[in-house]
Amino acid sequence: MSHILSALVFFPALAGILGFVVDKKSAKAYGIAVAAVEFLLSIWLWISFDGSNAGMQFTEYVPIIAQFGISYNLGVDGISLFIVIMATMITLLGIILLREDTPNMKNMIVSLLFLEMTMVGVFVSLDAIVFYLFWELSLVPMLYIIGAWGGPTRVYAAVKFFLYTFAGSLIMLVGLLAMAYLYNLEAGVWSFNILDWYKLQLTADQQFWLFLAFFAGFAIKVPMFPFHTWLPHAHGQAPTIGSVILAAVLLKMGTYGFVRFSLPILPDASVDFTPFIMVLSLIMVVYTAMVAFAQKDMKQVIAYSSVSHMGIIMIGVFAMNAEGLGGSIFLMLSHGIVSGALFMLVGVIYERRGTKLMSEFGGLAATMPIYATVFGVMLMASVGLPLTIGFVGEFLVLLGFYKVSVIGTIIAGSTIIIGSIYMLALFKKSFFGPVTNEKNFGLKDLDARELTALLPLVAIVVWLGVYPKPVLEPIDNSVKKLLVQMEEHAQFPSTKDAIIISKKEAE
Repeated sequence: MSHILSALVFFPALAGILGFVVDKKSAKAYGIAVAAVEFLLSIWLWISFDGSNAGMQFTEYVPIIAQFGISYNLGVDGISLFIVIMATMITLLGIILLREDTPNMKNMIVSLLFLEMTMVGVFVSLDAIVFYLFWELSLVPMLYIIGAWGGPTRVYAAVKFFLYTFAGSLIMLVGLLAMAYLYNLEAGVWSFNILDWYKLQLTADQQFWLFLAFFAGFAIKVPMFPFHTWLPHAHGQAPTIGSVILAAVLLKMGTYGFVRFSLPILPDASVDFTPFIMVLSLIMVVYTAMVAFAQKDMKQVIAYSSVSHMGIIMIGVFAMNAEGLGGSIFLMLSHGIVSGALFMLVGVIYERRGTKLMSEFGGLAATMPIYATVFGVMLMASVGLPLTIGFVGEFLVLLGFYKVSVIGTIIAGSTIIIGSIYMLALFKKSFFGPVTNEKNFGLKDLDARELTALLPLVAIVVWLGVYPKPVLEPIDNSVKKLLVQMEEHAQFPSTKDAIIISKKEAE
């Protein structure tokens, strides 16, 4: 177990290199085998994880450039553990869902395995430079996946995705270098160890500018309003597997960055910027929900719905109490599973009909009853129906936000109603009523390949909706520690007062 994190990070990449010599006809089977081993490794990590330990576990440390404090430093806690598991699971199920006739299957599999390496690397890195390398490298395979297998304007969508995220990343890099420099001024040595940075005492001005630098990288990745415009186009042009991984995992890098960097390293600035973040998040939640309602394309509805739900996660992060922060991390998992499944389902119908326009459908429940049932379950989870995974996270986030702003909670809660309207409208237009389009007669229901990819997600939606304790408990313990760290290293009374309330409630 001492090197399980290294195995999780580099096994997909090594397998991807070997994938170049695999026969084209065996490429998908090879990808499934590799992704399955990776997923089992992540489950082994969970089984071996001590849920009562709020600190970093399975840590690995190897100096790389000692004079500048750069090291190969890995670790996992309750905040990152389940995101890693979700990344490995979504990759496996996404590969299973790939059609056998996917063009250049070998290249697709290799790209996905390299992408899996970068995703896991981001969530287990404890050195800022290593974190940044994985963060940037994740752009390359996703750029290729969108650009090579996407829709008619895929090149434009891929370039826009790359330019937005790369520009934000460069500003974030300046912030990371500044953090190491400030640590050197105070401690007399260079260090890019994130845990060392948690102990650093920074002035208000230093925190202000560093928060903005981190905000540029993380907010674009989320993506927060008004930096969200790249996402719907990327989703619209990306192949199904690209949209699934983008929504389920890559967007979580942004919210994870706020939790891992901004809150514990810059607690005073985080509190000062909370009103600004909350306003942007509420605009993001309400505006994109209304835009989703106006869409005619099924995939665009889900894309804008995804942005709206990411706004709810941001509200929970900056509520800065145990309920809100813990709920937001759980909602990252919920959103990843539900949005990933919904994009898979849209991909299924697109394969059969070659269109995603709701006007082209109607009466699908009669011709594809199993498909309609699975879609209905995921739709209910998306709108936060009790006893589904979507309800747990949203309830905790709104409960935490209620302690910060009653009016804001009412506004955020209203989007659940708006979300129910546009999602139920999508379901009604596409699945109920008579079959008016003759092309929809005789459509095949879900086959074994599709059921294998989708049924595990249905099971998780119900299981964690009914009994979320196995996931919530480790998350809660790490959230408590994070809140304590914020309170201990905050310098201003207003910050300490805000976090002490959270700390007492967490204890």
